[in-house]
Amino acid sequence: MLVIIGIVVVFGAIIGGYLLEHGNLMVLVQPAELVIIGGAAAGTLVIANPLHTLAGVAKGVLGTLKGSKYSKVFYLDQLKMLSDIFVYARRSGMAKLEADLDEPEKSPLFTKYPELLKDQHAMPFFTDTVRMAISGGVGTFELDQLMELDIEVQHREAAEPVSALSTVADALPGLGIVAAVLGVVITMGALGGPPEEIGHKVAAALVGTFLGILLCYGLFGPLASNMARQNEEHGCYMQFLRVAVLAFVKGLAPSLAVRDRSGNQGRRRGGSGSDSGCRH
Repeated sequence: MLVIIGIVVVFGAIIGGYLLEHGNLMVLVQPAELVIIGGAAAGTLVIANPLHTLAGVAKGVLGTLKGSKYSKVFYLDQLKMLSDIFVYARRSGMAKLEADLDEPEKSPLFTKYPELLKDQHAMPFFTDTVRMAISGGVGTFELDQLMELDIEVQHREAAEPVSALSTVADALPGLGIVAAVLGVVITMGALGGPPEEIGHKVAAALVGTFLGILLCYGLFGPLASNMARQNEEHGCYMQFLRVAVLAFVKGLAPSLAVRDRSGNQGRRRGGSGSDSGCRH
C-alpha cells in the first residue's frame, strides 16, 4: 500500500508542479515515446535474463505492491508455531514428527500456520533440515553449515530479479535519449514547415528524455530497492528458523529453544549477506 501511495505522490507532485507553471498536460501524452522507451526496456530485460528471472521480476514487483508481511505480529505467530512443533516432537518423538514433515500440507500441525506452508523457500528449508536431524549422522556443526549454505544460495537467487530490474532502471535514461534523438531526426525532416508543427515535434522529443529519467529515478529504481529490502527481510526470517531449529536439535527444551531464538532478535550474526543486521 505504501508503494502505491509513493507512486501517486511522485507522479502527482510532478504533474501538479507542471500544471502550476501553466503547462499543457496533453503535450506530455506521447504514445510513440512510450512505445520506444517501454518496448526497448522490455526487450533489454528479455535479452539479458532467463525466463525464471523474468518471472521473479514480475513476482517481486507484485510483492512490493502487497507490502511486507514480516511484522511483529508475524514473528510472534512464528514463535508460537515453533513452540507447538517442538513440543509435539518432544512429547511424541522425533520419528512421529517425520510423518508430518513428509506431507506438511496434510498435517494438522502445519496447516494451522499457512504462512509457512505458502513460503516456497522456508517450508522445504525447515522440513528438510529437521528431517536430516531426525535421520542422524549429521552433527550440529555440519547441520548449521548446510543451513547457512542453503540460505546463501537462496539469497543469491533472490538477488537476480533485483539486479535485472536495477539494470533496466539504469538503462532508462539512455533509452530516453534514444527516443529524444529520434524525435530530433523527425524534427529536422520537418524544417521549413509551420512553426507550430516544429515546436510540437521538439516537445515530443524532449518528453522522451523526461520519461526515461522519470521512470528510472521515480519508479523502477525505487521498486528495485524495495524488492531488495524484502529479500533481506526474507533472509532474516530464514535465519530466524535456522537459529530456532539448531537450538532444538542441540537438545534445548522447546521453551528454551524459542527463547534462545527471541534472545537473538536484532543481533548481528555472521554468515551470508542476507542475515546482516536483522531486526524483528
